[in-house]
Amino acid sequence: MLRTLLARAGLVATAACAATLLTAAPAAAHGADAPDGTDYRTRTSGVAPARPGLEVRVVEAGARLELTNRTGRPIEVIGYSGEPYLRIGPDGVFENSRSPATYLNRTIAGDTTLPAEADPAAAPSWRRIADGTTVRWHDQRALWRESAPPDAVRAAPEREHRVRDWAIPLRDGSDPVQIRGTLDWVPPPDAYTWWVVTIVGVLAVGALGLLAAAAPAGARALSALGALLVAGGAVAVLYPVGREVDAGAQGVGGVLVGLLSGQIWSLLTGLGAIAAGCYALARRPAADFAVALAGACLALFAGVANAAVFARSVAPVPWPAEVARVMVALALVTGAGATAAGILRLHAASRTPTPAQT
Repeated sequence: MLRTLLARAGLVATAACAATLLTAAPAAAHGADAPDGTDYRTRTSGVAPARPGLEVRVVEAGARLELTNRTGRPIEVIGYSGEPYLRIGPDGVFENSRSPATYLNRTIAGDTTLPAEADPAAAPSWRRIADGTTVRWHDQRALWRESAPPDAVRAAPEREHRVRDWAIPLRDGSDPVQIRGTLDWVPPPDAYTWWVVTIVGVLAVGALGLLAAAAPAGARALSALGALLVAGGAVAVLYPVGREVDAGAQGVGGVLVGLLSGQIWSLLTGLGAIAAGCYALARRPAADFAVALAGACLALFAGVANAAVFARSVAPVPWPAEVARVMVALALVTGAGATAAGILRLHAASRTPTPAQT
């Protein structure tokens, strides 16, 4: 019996680990180097002077800026040395291959080695990079790139601090324009408290597995696990949708494209948890194993993968960071708790004598 239990638990762990290995690369591809959370809040106050049809917003938890140009005229984003960097207009989006910003802005760290052709004093060499009238880019002027926080933050880390007001120059024909905004440091939450609450929740859900030996309590426990998994799966689906919206996806079509290209495994994890929860609610055969496996995947891909928000004040979703932390905690509680409960139920079932043994 113990051998059977260990084999089943090992199968659950192996399946979950295999899924982790298979899905690590696609998950990391979302938003290139979009952060899972940060303590620096980037905001924009818009374009000054205002230009009808020219809109800007912050995406990916402040990691990028998004500029949309519906003016019908080409607008240039100016690089760090005063050179043309990007051009957005009716004929698409272009980058200047001579601009150092073209290479420095490819990563959020700004550590790309500059090629020999990068020369801000040279005449622009425009290269088309996208259709449409929208462009997104990292910009060091709107970010804090140092590893250590500012001096004011180190002196009083419990308070919110204005790091700087920033401005990014644009050019509308011969007219100078600016994107303006602010960068603030926001004190992070107490991650220890969030982990303690999550662990207590995992133990409480896992305890449902102890009710397996007693009927009808065992059937009710399985139904409760199923309902929890459905709720956790719904959270696992909603969270990546929020990440895509925060990354700049617009409309249902844009969100779906983002999910299928960069968040497909997170989406499938949530849908799988919902299916396993419904399986348990129907009290189908092998529901315990389905609950344990779906719970392990849910805890890994929707919980652990997003747990950085427990220690970060700004989450990469369009709702408050507190809501994001509750959602991640719920995914961890329902996922890890369902795994523990499922394994305990499998153990109890293996010890229950069959009619042939009585």
